[in-house]
Amino acid sequence: MNLMLDKLKILADSAKYDVSCSSSGVGRRNNGTIGSGASEGICHTWSADGRCISLLKVLFTNKCVYDCEYCVNRRSADGQRVSFEPEELAQLTIEFYRRNYIEGLFLSSAVEVSPDYTAERILSCLRLLREKYGFAGYIHAKIIPGVSEELVHAIGLVADRLSVNIEMPTSKSLELFAPQKKPKQIFAPMRQITNTLIERKALKGPGTMFKGQKLNSADHYLEAGRKSIPLRQGQVQDSQNIRELGDADGFSSSAGILMLRRRQKEVFAPAGQTTQMIIGAGQETDRQILTTTENLYHTFKMKRVYYSAYIPVLPSPILPDVLTAPPLGREHRLYQADWLLRFYGFEVSEILDEENPNLDPDLDPKISWALRHLDQFPVEVNKASMDRLLRIPGVGTVSAQRILRQRKIAAVKYEDLKKMGVVLKRAKHFLTCSGKFYGEKTFTPEVIKNQILQINDGIQMSMFDEGKGRLLSGKERKGTVLKNG
Repeated sequence: MNLMLDKLKILADSAKYDVSCSSSGVGRRNNGTIGSGASEGICHTWSADGRCISLLKVLFTNKCVYDCEYCVNRRSADGQRVSFEPEELAQLTIEFYRRNYIEGLFLSSAVEVSPDYTAERILSCLRLLREKYGFAGYIHAKIIPGVSEELVHAIGLVADRLSVNIEMPTSKSLELFAPQKKPKQIFAPMRQITNTLIERKALKGPGTMFKGQKLNSADHYLEAGRKSIPLRQGQVQDSQNIRELGDADGFSSSAGILMLRRRQKEVFAPAGQTTQMIIGAGQETDRQILTTTENLYHTFKMKRVYYSAYIPVLPSPILPDVLTAPPLGREHRLYQADWLLRFYGFEVSEILDEENPNLDPDLDPKISWALRHLDQFPVEVNKASMDRLLRIPGVGTVSAQRILRQRKIAAVKYEDLKKMGVVLKRAKHFLTCSGKFYGEKTFTPEVIKNQILQINDGIQMSMFDEGKGRLLSGKERKGTVLKNG
């Protein structure tokens, strides 16, 4: 038992660089088995109903044949190398669950011997959990690039969510930092997962990007060897295309229909697929990163793209110095921009352009966009459509829906907005209520930005500053000249 715990300590520590905080998106029913998959969320965070949910995040092995420059488990790195046996990890997971330590398993791995060898051992472990121990809890399994189609399919039948790490935002960085990994090996299982979900009519896509579209049709089926989205220089992207299969709802041949009916009885990765990329290791701009993200969403319809701020752990002449702080602020801004893509109807070309290739570290992307497009504001909340309301900084999807519901009964008043969840500190500069504007009289990007950041005379406010940087009181602001810009 001590040996197993030693392995757990090493392999759990090695897995901490893998991003896993995501909602599970699956409700696996418990039919007399052990555990259940909660649709509210499986992660090291708070779920939608307020519960703190945890999972066992661990590598199957840290023995790796690859020598990726950025990886703590790379072949040339010093450190103790261990591997679980399938029975060991299955037994460990079920015992942790019985003790109420975890509610699910997040299983990744280095590449021991070969992708297929490692994947076969992972599959054996997951089958033991599902079949021998009757574990019905949430399982997130990483798919190793280069693994055979048969193994991808088999793992998808026992896991709730699959993910294939894209690793780097551009092919240039992938070739520089991980020359043994090829884009084709990464995109092949992504394509297979998407196509399998389409065959089972289970593809849902990211957020509300494809709301109203029939994703589970031949129009979205990916065929190898053809391009679905034009490539841009230096950008990682699959070269697949939409398969032309005749019938708009699926497949026209009788043999194909029989095959689909049989396969639809099997549950394959009900929580969909995700991916992860490292940011801060290469020289990519935020525009390049988000363009790759947008193409991944449009091509593979994956649920999420995760961003992992590069943490320097090993010295390398081509990577940031080990004393360099991880770009956590940049990671946060990328997640905010990603949210705009998935839920707010934005495109990368709106958020960033050639003149502004990186996100503003001081302001969230939605405010930055609004300040560059003041000609579209202020927006009258009692007349604007849902799409227009979502463009207002400080107004989210829930608060926008509340505004629309309230308008059916009576006009929305300014004092009602806070109760509806609108963040007035930001929103007041970009909206009107019944024709009345509540923001600053000087309607310029500089003034609005300073007010949001609480900056006066070029100095950001501090709670300890009683001098020059203090905010003007209401009386001191009287008499301000109205300027349009």
